[in-house]
Amino acid sequence: MFFKRSDRVQNTIDTLVGVDTKIEGNVCFSGGLRVDGTVQGAVTEPNGSPSTLILSEHGRIEGAVTASKLVINGTVIGPIKANQFIELQTKARVTGDVYYNSLEMHTGAVIEGKLVYLDEPQV
Repeated sequence: MFFKRSDRVQNTIDTLVGVDTKIEGNVCFSGGLRVDGTVQGAVTEPNGSPSTLILSEHGRIEGAVTASKLVINGTVIGPIKANQFIELQTKARVTGDVYYNSLEMHTGAVIEGKLVYLDEPQV
């Protein structure tokens, strides 16, 4: 509302999990990660490395998700935490608690869990 949207999301995707791909196990990523397939395990960024996770409407993550910036339009079963911001788009479905500093939620997005505000952005 009072900031440029282009400053919020990283424009580059370093890693892509395709629609027909299923990963069983934890994923640690840096940079930009787009998930169009399924991940059964935690998805996290390393400490001190701000990263962006984009989950498409066909994507699914079954496990905890932690990143600086999250854009969710698919299904997450587990808690999600973003130190900078979370955008829940129209087809987002989250079953778990949402830890956020800044939250944008579009009409149609569903959260089955608690919303927990993080006071200070964590670096």
